[in-house]
Amino acid sequence: MTVISIPKRKYVRSQKLLRLVATLECQLCGSYDFVQAAHTNWGGGKGRSIKSDDNLIAALCASCHFDIDQGSKWSRKERQQARWLEHRKTVENLVDAGLWPVVVPVPNATEWQRLFSLL
Repeated sequence: MTVISIPKRKYVRSQKLLRLVATLECQLCGSYDFVQAAHTNWGGGKGRSIKSDDNLIAALCASCHFDIDQGSKWSRKERQQARWLEHRKTVENLVDAGLWPVVVPVPNATEWQRLFSLL
């Protein structure tokens, strides 16, 4: 029997990026209160007790973060669509302002499409 070694996935991690995201307004409601770097629950390397990649975050206030992750205001599909829209706005805001950390890969349209198709 041949044993095949599968390399462990290397997650994208950046404390600097997470701190930058927390300085933005909520990309859903526009509030500056309690804005968090919200990791996605759909795709992006998320696993049991493991957050998805840091470059797949969205700037969301605590209330909107809850609504998108566990809320009942919207259907699952609506929550997923809102999540990816807010993620894209977060990335675009930081990139356009020249604040995106150089060492963190910027998700491109192809990656967004691949992840969105997994939903």
